[in-house]
Amino acid sequence: MDLGMDTRATKRALDTEAVHAGRDDLAGQGLHAPPIDLSTTYPSYDSRGEADRIDAFATTGAEPDGPPVYGRLGNPTVARFETALARLEGTESAVAFASGMAALSAVLLVRGSMGLRHVVAVRPLYGCSDHLLTAGLLGSEVTWTDPAGVADALRPDTGLVLVESPANPTLAEVDLRAVAHACGSVPLLVDNTFATPVLQRPAEHGARLVLHSATKYLGGHGDVLAGVVACDEEFAGRLRQVRFATGGVLHPLAGYLLLRGLSTLPVRVRAASANAAELVRRLAADPRVARVHYPRVGGAMVSFEVHGDPHEVIGAVRLITPAVSLGSVDSLIQHPASISHRIVDAEDRRNAGVSDRLLRLSVGLEDVEDLWADLDRALGERAGAPVRSEALAQG
Repeated sequence: MDLGMDTRATKRALDTEAVHAGRDDLAGQGLHAPPIDLSTTYPSYDSRGEADRIDAFATTGAEPDGPPVYGRLGNPTVARFETALARLEGTESAVAFASGMAALSAVLLVRGSMGLRHVVAVRPLYGCSDHLLTAGLLGSEVTWTDPAGVADALRPDTGLVLVESPANPTLAEVDLRAVAHACGSVPLLVDNTFATPVLQRPAEHGARLVLHSATKYLGGHGDVLAGVVACDEEFAGRLRQVRFATGGVLHPLAGYLLLRGLSTLPVRVRAASANAAELVRRLAADPRVARVHYPRVGGAMVSFEVHGDPHEVIGAVRLITPAVSLGSVDSLIQHPASISHRIVDAEDRRNAGVSDRLLRLSVGLEDVEDLWADLDRALGERAGAPVRSEALAQG
């Protein structure tokens, strides 16, 4: 997609890219807000030319030159979001999908189509990502290891190394540069959903693929379901081919909402992170809390283990919403062992640090005093609680 001025030659700060990337051609069209193109198909009176463009796409997966062809091949509004996200992550390209799981599935299908069905992965991962690999639903075979064991786990048919850092839900972190080095020629995929490019850009540390559940911080308002992979153009071409064949496309309205969400991403992440850091300080000093997990990179996600019944905490919050998902402007809390990671085998779950007393909190933009008042009330009486706290545990 041609967005007018070539901004890749101009180094711009992330905050500037968040506002302007994907919109660089608007002024030249006499527009201020990006248009929403809801077309599923597009007219063409040159069928020979269309055949040539389809052949070119089938060969490389490159975005067709000229006007759009069909919604499964690409959409101009979605392309704006893809352009912007690639700029923020510092990659050549990005390919958007209908959900984060659709995005991960496309990556696995690309590698599987090349006979590279073996995946090396580090727990914990998001529960459905874990299940997709463990169950072999796409014909993949997984070897679970810790970061230090990645090199030894590689095989001739290894197509992918997958890590999530900070990880869901323990917020454990991985030395991305060290893991990328251990991967050798095998692509490293980093799920960067929790950190976002505001806090971490995995491509700068050697990752070839950067995955986001764009439903979370990139959208930021709990009203759009999407996924995206930021990567080099060669891999992006293969992803587009899989997206075209499988139909896991992102709706144009979702693409518009995501582009709008990116414009405030740095502001939202930093403000929510400041709230989270203050809540971590208070939770770490609270005798009702056994352990707090918060990553060195920072961010708006906090997880903590309670001495009491975590289900009572879930049932007692009033301002914070007890719900799955994360990254919205409002705060959400959930019990991973019951919901997001329920699908993971109980022993595997516990071995990955997901205890039955762990709660995951996605901190939003509310006043931190109001958030603390709600948590304080939900945690129950202080009297008689064991006085022990392991603050800022790093997973």
